[in-house]
Amino acid sequence: MDLEKLKQQYIKDDLKITKEYGRVFSFIDFGNVNKWFDKDAQDWDNKLLPKNQRLTIDIKKLKNFADIFSDRVRCYYGRNPKNKGSALFCYALEKVFDKIDFVWKDLQKIKHYLELEEKETTKLFKTDDDGKDYIEIRKCNFDVEISVDAIKMLKHYDTFFLFSGDADFVYLNNFLRKKGKKIILIKAGYITTKLRKSADLIINAQRVKKHIAKIKQRPDKSGLCG
Repeated sequence: MDLEKLKQQYIKDDLKITKEYGRVFSFIDFGNVNKWFDKDAQDWDNKLLPKNQRLTIDIKKLKNFADIFSDRVRCYYGRNPKNKGSALFCYALEKVFDKIDFVWKDLQKIKHYLELEEKETTKLFKTDDDGKDYIEIRKCNFDVEISVDAIKMLKHYDTFFLFSGDADFVYLNNFLRKKGKKIILIKAGYITTKLRKSADLIINAQRVKKHIAKIKQRPDKSGLCG
């Protein structure tokens, strides 16, 4: 066994992804994954990050990591059609994950009407035709797409590996388990008891940080006026 295969086997052993999981299909809810390390003050070696640095997901490292234990990897992400950077990022995701396994759709704008207390702390609000103040929340949920794909591909995998801690997947997980499938989750932070019980193996995202994250410089705001 060469060095690279030894490294891959070490990662699988460390995460307890054993041969009993058989054929593994991974489904990456990237909108969820992309926020995993937003508030982290330390890197993967527990070293404090300087104020001008932050952690972000390295999409190539993420794909390579998922490939270690997956027979197939699918990625889902929402695009802002009015933002050129968003379109370019989706293009990068498509190149890394392959066009056939990258699923995207446009972000939805949802109006959240503000209470008096929220108006006092929220600057970026708009006013509708009735004079009511609101903010626009951008949302793009892939629960349906992931669920449909997981069911369509049911005969081709033994384990459903979900990169998300979204409680909305409890129903799907329980359905798949009744069909004889195993469930693995990678999650960041708290998850509900029902979601925890719906999985055979749960992996904390902090344990895979070194495999999927990179350090990025924060924008320099020193020249901006207050």
